[in-house]
Amino acid sequence: MAEVFEQVSAGSSARTGRDMPKAVGVGLLLLAVVAGSLFLVKGVFVALAVLAVGAALWELAQAFRRRALTLPLLPLWVGTAGMLVSAYTSGREALMVSFFLTVVGVVVWRAIDGHAESALRDAAAGVFAATYLPLLAGFAMLMLAQPQGEIRVCLFILLAVANDVGGFFAGVRFGKHPLAPSVSPKKSWEGLAGSFLLALVVGVVGAALLGAPWWMGIALGVATPLTATAGDLAESLLKRDMELKDMGSLLPGHGGVLDRLDSMLLTAPFVYLLLSVSVPIVG
Repeated sequence: MAEVFEQVSAGSSARTGRDMPKAVGVGLLLLAVVAGSLFLVKGVFVALAVLAVGAALWELAQAFRRRALTLPLLPLWVGTAGMLVSAYTSGREALMVSFFLTVVGVVVWRAIDGHAESALRDAAAGVFAATYLPLLAGFAMLMLAQPQGEIRVCLFILLAVANDVGGFFAGVRFGKHPLAPSVSPKKSWEGLAGSFLLALVVGVVGAALLGAPWWMGIALGVATPLTATAGDLAESLLKRDMELKDMGSLLPGHGGVLDRLDSMLLTAPFVYLLLSVSVPIVG
């Protein structure tokens, strides 16, 4: 068994250009930290989310500099904390109010910062960043605030992980037909099939644990690979435009923080909505 794993790991490393043992180790460590924060002290998970989104914003800012775009990081960082904390403590309306205030802060900050010739472009980039990162991440905080919130968020994360793991191993082992060769040459239709298979298993098991109907597990297992793959391809488009392999190097074996969040960001609103509809919110 160990020899088989080593062969798969070696093949995966050669095909992806990543150190697979290191990537697996870092991934398991991240999952352990996240699980500990979710089931021990939810406030710690909120703080970790703020830090992760803040790091991803910094990575995005460095990437945008390659195209002469300057993200106003200070108002974005303040807005991130405000959006995620308010979503957890006060709900959807507070999240949207915080998002609106962040957008205003970004535009005003950039307007008074000089260099009028690039202010409009930078402000637009800042609004995009506020929408792409903290606003979408806020839906995970909304899930966390609901009854059984730790299980909802855990299911959301495991669905995204299942999409990545299923797609990765199925793609490495069986991948022959490119999914989007002009955007992400290493993604394949076979890999997407692996994502659906593993996400369906996680979705059905997670729905049962939450007391949701079985068909909701199927819906989660179908929706997640679609949204996660779309999010991954969207980030790949950004990286291709910026001429980058990874958004950063903060996570050994994985690239940057944004490289791990990309599939989760677009998935969070859909999982939140599906669970809100199917799982009674009482107590």
